[in-house]
Amino acid sequence: MILRQEQLQTLSESAAYDFENRVVAHLSKCFPSESEVLQEQGVREIIQYGMERAASYGVSAERDVCKYIDVMMVFGRDFDKNEDLPWASKILNDKVLNNPTARIDHLFTVAKEHGKTTS
Repeated sequence: MILRQEQLQTLSESAAYDFENRVVAHLSKCFPSESEVLQEQGVREIIQYGMERAASYGVSAERDVCKYIDVMMVFGRDFDKNEDLPWASKILNDKVLNNPTARIDHLFTVAKEHGKTTS
């Protein structure tokens, strides 16, 4: 069976939407107050933005993207650019940790030391 480009695109969009739905449920459970204030559309916008930001650091595994979004929920949508959080950018741009999962795991650990995260 050969898949055409349009079919591959549809499969990719479906997988992204399924992931987004799972993260909406996760955020509603772990960040109920914030999710209520943002409402579903706002939560989806945060997730989509988080997916883009994570991808800019080479982070694409669902678990890793979800952790990135968790940190985003605690420290703000542009935590990676926040001068008051220099550790975040340093970790995300660390060339020694060339494995995205290792970077996100380290980011998540350090984030827990600096604030409250869930998961």
